[in-house]
Amino acid sequence: MATKKPLVNHQAILEQARLLSENKQWPEAMAAYQKLLKVFPKTPELLSEVGAMEIELGHFEKGLLLLAKSLALQPNQPAALVIRGVALARLNRLDKALASFDRALALNANDYTAYANKGAALHNLKRFNEALSCFDKAIALNPECATAYFNKAMLKLLHGEYQEGWRLFEWRRQDPQKKLLRKFVKQQWLGELPVADKRILIHTEQGFGDFIQFCRYVVLLAELAAKVIVEAPSAVFPLICSLKGQNITVIELGQPIPEYDLQLPIMSLPLAFKTTLKTIPAVVPYLYADTDKQRIFAQGSGNKTLPRIGLVWSGSTKHKNDSVRSIPLKQLAPLLMLPFEFHSLQKEIKPEELKTLAKFSGLHPHQHELHDFSDTAALIQEMDIVISVDTSVAHLAGALGKPVWILLQFVPDHRWLLDRTDSPWYPTATLFRQSVINDWDNVMLNVVNKLRSTFP
Repeated sequence: MATKKPLVNHQAILEQARLLSENKQWPEAMAAYQKLLKVFPKTPELLSEVGAMEIELGHFEKGLLLLAKSLALQPNQPAALVIRGVALARLNRLDKALASFDRALALNANDYTAYANKGAALHNLKRFNEALSCFDKAIALNPECATAYFNKAMLKLLHGEYQEGWRLFEWRRQDPQKKLLRKFVKQQWLGELPVADKRILIHTEQGFGDFIQFCRYVVLLAELAAKVIVEAPSAVFPLICSLKGQNITVIELGQPIPEYDLQLPIMSLPLAFKTTLKTIPAVVPYLYADTDKQRIFAQGSGNKTLPRIGLVWSGSTKHKNDSVRSIPLKQLAPLLMLPFEFHSLQKEIKPEELKTLAKFSGLHPHQHELHDFSDTAALIQEMDIVISVDTSVAHLAGALGKPVWILLQFVPDHRWLLDRTDSPWYPTATLFRQSVINDWDNVMLNVVNKLRSTFP
């Protein structure tokens, strides 16, 4: 007698997959979804959910393919169209992203998520008035739409409208997609209370570049007679220990936090200090290289016979805008043909670029010597100029007071503002901007010409 196979409860597997996804248990969630896809390969809802997860994981092309299959089976899916628009925007296919958002809005005119994300795509096309209108529509439809407030903050900060921008920036804490902040029991400080003799905890959030940029405020807090405890990720911990000032204690993220009275995340410091373009604390350097490490790099570099140029052409692949802000190494060829001594300041080099790196014999790699940002800081001190895309090393060079040329995408991150070649945050920075979306060739030409005139 044949044994019957046990019945599979597919609904239970679906609920488990969704729960795992909500808890960010991606491998387990994907395994559950894939099991369902084998049984139901043409279920629009399932295809959309798996596509959305692929996009969440940064696998944009995979996600778009699954969404395309889903929408071919069932075209009228506003949520899937919004997710597709988000993925297309992340790949800088902005016109196609807008078309996807518009299709979603045609199906549901009250879809505030479509307006919030459409505004972000318009922002990246420099269609700022239309973007602002979309953010305001999203907020009108849902006054608790954190994504719309956050995107509006980015627009305001980019235009130097800091008073409103920093206030709106606090909405990042309400946005479940940002996943930035932990919860703290003690009262948050936003500048409203005297801090003299108070123990105030500055805790970490966002990326290393953000931390390096805004740790400058720690010194200002110490000058107010506060006892400042700075929680720093391990990669920047030794570097942040170089902050100068009394009553500053730096602890490594993950270590026990000492007793404190007040707290705030590091990215809220500009709001707490009511920062405007005119009051940006721009005294550099405010971070310093370790002299022993610098001596080691100096000995390893040998006698300098040519100008030394430090290069960073790409950032972390985990960054949501990495494909937009990074430059393919091969596009640096015109720069690397110049008669200078080039050094890679990148700790991470993409596997697919290692062969290209080997072809550029004049570019000296150092990834095996860079264990944390204090190593990078020491190597930077051996350079005459640092040339970097918008990543943490650009902030590090600026914080060290080193000449740094920063290569920016068509619409850059808010901190670089618009239509200027200098930065109020870093007095030693020079900005080189794309004038056309995705056009790095013209940026390279401007950098090459500037180098030739700087070192004739």
